[in-house]
Amino acid sequence: MTGNQSGNNVARLTGTVDSEPVFSHEVYGEGFYVFIVRTRRLSESFDLIPVTVSDRLAEIGELKIGRFVSVEGQFRSYNSVLGGGQVKLTLTLFSQDISFPETVPETDTDVVEMNGFICKPPVYRTTPFNREISDFLLAVNRSYNKSDYLPCICWGRNARFCGKRKVGDHVKVIGRMQSRNYQKKFPDGTVAERTAYEVSVSKIELIENETAGAGNAAGEADRNDAGVLKNAGTYAGAGNDAE
Repeated sequence: MTGNQSGNNVARLTGTVDSEPVFSHEVYGEGFYVFIVRTRRLSESFDLIPVTVSDRLAEIGELKIGRFVSVEGQFRSYNSVLGGGQVKLTLTLFSQDISFPETVPETDTDVVEMNGFICKPPVYRTTPFNREISDFLLAVNRSYNKSDYLPCICWGRNARFCGKRKVGDHVKVIGRMQSRNYQKKFPDGTVAERTAYEVSVSKIELIENETAGAGNAAGEADRNDAGVLKNAGTYAGAGNDAE
């Protein structure tokens, strides 16, 4: 599927720059940099979201730590190949517009709206405090036959609803991008602190009788990105840890 798929994935984020931009890669002379945005939750905690920006979209030198920034774009995934051929799912907010508002609002914006296909069986469970939770991996079509594979997590009634879904189901999702720290244990017994990124779902809607696009995203996932899906783990968010 080609053409404009931008409406399938829309993300908006405000917060303060938490790290200096680091050069990522170059495409036809266009440089791309990655930096971290610290965005506040309503609970007074915060998330640290990686943002990718082109040097043609913003003056990289303006991205100073502590400066308030507003970003609009798409929450995307990329395959990163590690040592030994292991594939890791890397997530980032790909910036399509960036600005520096002079007035800092009382609350930050962190919203992502996606239209895609479930491409791994959802995992439904309850926590030790009997709270319902479901994890799933959403395949979202992008232009030029590309797709993003985005770990999602739901709670409560949404979790129960999601737990009944199957691979290939077409859904609309509204939520927020979030970061989560965890400990990764290695075979030699050592432990490393890692960060995973995922979408915390506030609304999920099943789209009936629209499965034509599933072959492009959910179906192709098993063939073209089997390494990514295999390494995603039982808990969807655990497969996109940042080094």
